Amino acid sequence: MAVARDTTVIFLSQVVFFFLGWLFFMKQLFRDYEVHQKMVQLFFSITFALSCTLFELIIFEILGVLEPSSRFLHWKLALYSVLFVLIVVLPNYVSFSILSSISFVRRNWLLPLTFSAWLVFIYFFWKTGDPFPILSPKHGIFTIEQAISRVGVIGVTVMAVLSGFGAVNAPYTCLAFFTRSVEQSSITKMEIKLMRTMSTIVAKKRRLCLLERELTNRFVNLIFKVLHLMRWNFSTLNGEIIPLEQLSRYIFLEVVELRNMKDRLDYSKTWQGRYFNVLGYFFSGYCVYKIIISTINIIFNRVGKEDPVTKGIRIAVEYMEIQLDVQFWSQHISFLLVGVIVVTSIRGLLIQLTKFFDKISSSKSSNLIVLLLAQIMGMYFVSSVLLMRMNMPVEYRSIITEVLGGLQFNFYHQWFDLMFLISALVSIAFLWLAHKQTPEV
Repeated sequence: MAVARDTTVIFLSQVVFFFLGWLFFMKQLFRDYEVHQKMVQLFFSITFALSCTLFELIIFEILGVLEPSSRFLHWKLALYSVLFVLIVVLPNYVSFSILSSISFVRRNWLLPLTFSAWLVFIYFFWKTGDPFPILSPKHGIFTIEQAISRVGVIGVTVMAVLSGFGAVNAPYTCLAFFTRSVEQSSITKMEIKLMRTMSTIVAKKRRLCLLERELTNRFVNLIFKVLHLMRWNFSTLNGEIIPLEQLSRYIFLEVVELRNMKDRLDYSKTWQGRYFNVLGYFFSGYCVYKIIISTINIIFNRVGKEDPVTKGIRIAVEYMEIQLDVQFWSQHISFLLVGVIVVTSIRGLLIQLTKFFDKISSSKSSNLIVLLLAQIMGMYFVSSVLLMRMNMPVEYRSIITEVLGGLQFNFYHQWFDLMFLISALVSIAFLWLAHKQTPEV
């Protein structure tokens, strides 16, 4: 009876997650496109629902919701399901979509070629784990731990790269210190220059049209006399128009950049802008702290043994000499911390997916890109669960350790620190160069 009740709770929550994924797909990713392949939308929503279920089970574990045996069962079901989608369903459908779009591939060859492409994917996916100490030696080749460990490597890498860039980009975006001063007169001058360039291009293209009309209206016996002159005029005008069009594109981008800088400057003077400016200093401190901690962890091969909440409460109890139930408060604060991490992880990833999709998608490639984003999203969330284990008190880690198997958890935290450090340093260099190249106006 308890299992049936708990299964109903999980199923209803998955329906809600599926609906939210479906809604995000329609309102954000595909708001500018028409959905031609419902299967793409279905797979994206299923991946989102299964990924959110993993986070839900972590929160249930801390709160003690559902029976322990039922939680373990649904942990297994959710994990096996998301791995099946990531390793079997999505790669096969991506291969099928690509092959079916190729005109010379016959329909009777689609399934064999799709299966062959999936085998190639499995080979490279398997080889991903070879350079890394991700498993205990006792595990066999065909075990669930083999799949989780490789998904973890890819997902942790994606998480670390996004986190490193975000830790650097957030203060750069929020702090008014990095805002260039832009006068409206500078924007007006560039807009006038753009309009003059466009007017010149229009005038020269009009002359080209008139020359073409003259050429078609002349008698045949006169064409040969003016042919040389007409060709010279055509080549001259074309030679003038092409550089002018390139110049107009450059000026247009300059105007857009100036307007963005002006909008950012005006925004920084508002109350909301000042709030984010203060927040930017916090992000800057966090970025410096995280870079230092990651460097120390890499150099000294250090991995935290105690979750930060319990450690913080224990230090407060010892050094401030206050009476506090460490276990009680660590449970409740850990729940809040994990909840914040879950919400910010989902929100942050969805924002990045939307930005990435908007920049590279087109009407032809949109379905394929969504499938690839669903693949990344699933790996990202599985890896989040793997890393989130360290933010939980010891008594709540056992279920995750048991479900995920004998993985080398310390390796994933060290790998995250290394990738975070590289991503943050590269982002600092990139943003510094971009900031230096922005002209003073």
